[in-house]
Amino acid sequence: MTYRVCFVCTGNICRSPMAESVFRAQIAEAGLDGLVEVSSAGTDGWHEGDGADPRTVAVLEANGYESGHTARQFQASWFSHLDLVIALDSGHLKALRRLAAAPAHAEKVRLLRSYDPAADADPDVPDPYYGQMDGFEECLEMVEAASPGLLAAVRQQVEGRAA
Repeated sequence: MTYRVCFVCTGNICRSPMAESVFRAQIAEAGLDGLVEVSSAGTDGWHEGDGADPRTVAVLEANGYESGHTARQFQASWFSHLDLVIALDSGHLKALRRLAAAPAHAEKVRLLRSYDPAADADPDVPDPYYGQMDGFEECLEMVEAASPGLLAAVRQQVEGRAA
């Protein structure tokens, strides 16, 4: 049975596609790509159908990650088939939990930086959209720092299903 993870930011063109790409690479490297499905979406549909922000693409490609992406808006009905919904900031966390029709759905929502034991007190991955390239690089650093912890948590769930 496939374990499904969806990363969510506001417009699904910067942070969440970056997290999706990084985590998909981690899943493949860990040999879990046949067992874990990774996707992303936005809380809003402003950019639905668009590709990732060119700065996101540039940072991903410069660091050896795949960058193919089409933005979409998160739908409440997806909770029923997703195992984990990763919010990139506390605003997304609140929006997703409000969207959840059942407590079990709300429990699936977690903040990305909660998987980074070295994260500072600010739980959010800042939105780089209105800034310069260094904001996108900082976003990638935060995503990469949280990915090993997230991978360990997902691996535990996947192995628990196989047992």
